[in-house]
Amino acid sequence: MTKKEEIKVILAYIAVCIIWGSTYLAIRIGVSAFPPELFAGIRFLVAGAIMLLFAYTKGERLPQSFTDIKRQSIIGLLLLLGGNGLLVWAEQWVYSGIASLLFAIVPLFNAVLELFLLNGPRISLPGWLGLFLGFGGVALLVMMDSGTKAVDVSGVLLVLLAALFWSVGSVYSQRFKTAGSTVMNIGIQMLSGGIGLISAGLFLGEAALVQWTVRGVGAMLYLILFGSLLGYSSFIYVLQKWPASKAGTYAYINPLVGVFLGAVILGEPVSFNVLISAVIVLSGVLLVQLSKTSRRMDVKKAL
Repeated sequence: MTKKEEIKVILAYIAVCIIWGSTYLAIRIGVSAFPPELFAGIRFLVAGAIMLLFAYTKGERLPQSFTDIKRQSIIGLLLLLGGNGLLVWAEQWVYSGIASLLFAIVPLFNAVLELFLLNGPRISLPGWLGLFLGFGGVALLVMMDSGTKAVDVSGVLLVLLAALFWSVGSVYSQRFKTAGSTVMNIGIQMLSGGIGLISAGLFLGEAALVQWTVRGVGAMLYLILFGSLLGYSSFIYVLQKWPASKAGTYAYINPLVGVFLGAVILGEPVSFNVLISAVIVLSGVLLVQLSKTSRRMDVKKAL
C-alpha cells in the first residue's frame, strides 16, 4: 500500500469513527418517531438506490456473475438486516450512548472469527491485550450500571447479537473479490439490506405504525446522507485495506462520540463510570492499532 493510499485509509477510518458515532443518536431519535425496521429499511433502500444510480451514471461496472451479486447481497443482509436491524430494534429501549459502548465488542468478534480461517489475519499478543482491554472497559460500564434504567437486559442481548452479525458480515466480505466496482457493490449491499429490513418491518406489522414526522424524517435523512452514503462507503473501503480485526476498532471510538452526543442532545445520563470506561477503551484502541497483523502459514507450504 502506497503512502497516498495509507493516508486515504486513515481518513476513511476517522470518518467512520466520527460519523458512525453520531448515528447511534440519530437512530435513537428516529425510532422514537418511526417503527424501527421500516425506518432502517427505507434508509438503506434510498441510499442503495442513490449509490447504484450514481455508479451507473459514472459508468461503473456491475458484478459480472450472479454469484458475485449473491455474495454482495449476503453481505448486505448480514451487516444491515442482521447487524443494523437488531441495533435499531434495541435502541427502542437502550440509550444511544450505551448501545455504542456495547457495539464495541465487534473487534473481539472479528478477531475470534478470523482465528478459524485458513491463512486468515491474526493479531499479536499486544493486539489481543488491546481487544480484551477495550471490551473490558465496555463490560465494566455495563456491569456497574446494570442496576440502573440505563441498561436494559433484553436490549443488551439484542445489541450483542447485532454486533455478532456485523462481525460475520465483515469477515465474510474479505473472503473473496468481485469483478464489479466498489461503488456498485456497496449499492447492491444497501439495496439488499434495505429490502430485507422493509420485508421484516412489514412482517412485523409496522406499516400501520408509520407516522411521517419532522423528527423521524430528519433523522432518516441524516442517516441516509452521512451514515449510509459517506460512513458505510468509508467502512467498506477500510475493510478492503485492513484486516477486519483492525478495521473494526472504529467501534471503540464510536462510544466516545455516541455518549457525548447522547448526553448533550438527549440528556442521557453520564456517570464517572463512563469516563473510566473511555480511558480503558482508548488504551485498547491504541494497542490494537499499533500491533502488527500476520497471516497463518499454510501447513503444506511450510513443509
